[in-house]
Amino acid sequence: MLIGELSRRTGVSPRLLRYYEEQGLLKAGRAPNGYRDYADETVLTVRHVRTLLDAGLSTEVIRTVLPCFRGEQQGFGFDWCADLRALLARELAATDERIDGLRRNREALAGFLAKP
Repeated sequence: MLIGELSRRTGVSPRLLRYYEEQGLLKAGRAPNGYRDYADETVLTVRHVRTLLDAGLSTEVIRTVLPCFRGEQQGFGFDWCADLRALLARELAATDERIDGLRRNREALAGFLAKP
């Protein structure tokens, strides 16, 4: 399928689809005219990428996680590839650290505003 059709089927812009390809998250063949040609299963791959991005993972981490991610439109899950649990645990810890930092920032700002 051409990039326009993939975009329509996934709701992801062609620009983002090209970016995902540049990041190694998608693979496209080339038609004789040079246009990108995506397999039908790429629709599911794009949905997986979007789900993982929504979880706050970087494209670098997604490149590692994606081969272990499975599922259809409902009921995503993992085939627990080697070291995947440890990788996701590190990502969770990093997210917790960012949340703690944001809480400290919020408290400082609220403190500024509380002063006359």
